[in-house]
Amino acid sequence: MIEIKNIEKLAELSRIRISDEEKKIFLEDIKSILDYVDQIKKVAGNEQLLSAELGLKNVFREDANPHDSGQFTTDLLKCAPEKENSYIKVKKIL
Repeated sequence: MIEIKNIEKLAELSRIRISDEEKKIFLEDIKSILDYVDQIKKVAGNEQLLSAELGLKNVFREDANPHDSGQFTTDLLKCAPEKENSYIKVKKIL
């Protein structure tokens, strides 16, 4: 698991100075984060089990017959309030 020397190495790599008290706090914080990640890994590994228990299923259809590219472009451009060449013109947002 993680130790104080790991916290010291992280602080060195980050080029920050931390006190011994802060090292202990960071150690506990990182331990709790790593424990949480372990819990997520356990759940993620049982994805099929969870979907079976909850009755979940994939609701997306197979895209067996996609339409031709640009098939609806002219119809959409007719509906646009402003257009430039083959594009819909919109206000610049910064």
